[in-house]
Amino acid sequence: MEVLQDFGVKREEGRSRQEYLALLRRDMAAYYSYSDFLLTKLMDIFPLPELVNFLEANEVPRPVTIRTNTLKTRRRDLAQALINRGVNLDPLGKWSKTGLVIYDSTVPIGATPEYLAGHYMLQGASSLLPVMALAPQENERILDMCCAPGGKTSYIAQLMKNTGMILANDSSAERLRSVVGNLHRLGVTNAVVSNCDGRQFPKVLGGFDRVLLDAPCSGTGVISKDPAVKTNKDEKDILRCAHLQKELILSAIDSVNAASETGGYIVYCTCSIMVEENECVVDYALKKRNVRLVATGLDFGKEGFTRFKDRRFHPSLKSTRRFYPHTHNMDGFFIAKFKKFSNAIPQARKDEGPAVEAAAPSAVPDTVITEPPSKKKKLEESKAEEEQKLPQPALKKKHSLQAQRRLSKAVRPFPRMMRPKVLPRKKKHRVKANGL
Repeated sequence: MEVLQDFGVKREEGRSRQEYLALLRRDMAAYYSYSDFLLTKLMDIFPLPELVNFLEANEVPRPVTIRTNTLKTRRRDLAQALINRGVNLDPLGKWSKTGLVIYDSTVPIGATPEYLAGHYMLQGASSLLPVMALAPQENERILDMCCAPGGKTSYIAQLMKNTGMILANDSSAERLRSVVGNLHRLGVTNAVVSNCDGRQFPKVLGGFDRVLLDAPCSGTGVISKDPAVKTNKDEKDILRCAHLQKELILSAIDSVNAASETGGYIVYCTCSIMVEENECVVDYALKKRNVRLVATGLDFGKEGFTRFKDRRFHPSLKSTRRFYPHTHNMDGFFIAKFKKFSNAIPQARKDEGPAVEAAAPSAVPDTVITEPPSKKKKLEESKAEEEQKLPQPALKKKHSLQAQRRLSKAVRPFPRMMRPKVLPRKKKHRVKANGL
């Protein structure tokens, strides 16, 4: 690493920079137990000194943090109650009014009477940031598209003071069980839980004031929680996640009402630090929908990339925010906030071809599809001529039959009393006589 930092002076003759980089990558991959693919990706994102700090930070677990549920208590009251139980804690930071960081505890944090009563939620510090960026207002309609396990949903309800409506959606029915349990425990009453594929959501329901999309990702920002990410991710996993994220972000944008008086905002976030899952997805959304990036309202965090290797992104990506474990002591995170300014979908999109083909038949004149007027007239004239050529006796016979039917209806039989008596046949008398 020292040679690479001062390559012109300390390098050996005949050895290129690429050889030194390959040697360093192999040594670091062996020391920190990373795959060659992931370490190559990280070397593209971080300068070498910062890369070492990032790798070292992933070897240390993040501090345990909790969020005070202000629907049931206040932070200072909760802190005092936990201190009395032997919990060593501090306020999370100036940027959070509800967070507490736990250093050590003599009791399990997830089993205290305060936890069971719903006074707080175990939640990472980085997962508080998307809700703060969303800035929900009271009496709004908000969609949490990928809500499990319910920490962000309950935080939104807390900021809304249980007013309005929150639709907590997740595609996994099994994970929704934890969402329902947490919402009941925390006293959330303005949330509706749904099990729907987020990509199909605009077809189900729309017109929301704000949407929060915590998209599924590769998890490269939470390696300290899941060390398996070091070796089990490859290029296909990154591209698969990026494709799903692009579908979800377009669906999230389409679910928002641009004419909302107080909203029209979409917050996109991931717990990944890969550019393919963050800046590339945001830049894609800017091209496909009528949205623009706005400030997240967070006073800290690093700016997103506007250029990465040979790629160039929209200059407004400076307003996005990146968070790293080695600089902010929290899980790696990415946050972007959109403002939707029109409900119309731009025509320049992938499905433009089929839409044009479907509209083509309407442009064809009716005379091509229907029969020409001249032919119709000819057919009518020929039918009239055939009717005139029919033989007249047949018509007379038809009229005569109708007259006979009218006559038969007009003639009624005699009443029973006026009918003449009919004598029995002689044959019957003979049979009777023979029988005697």
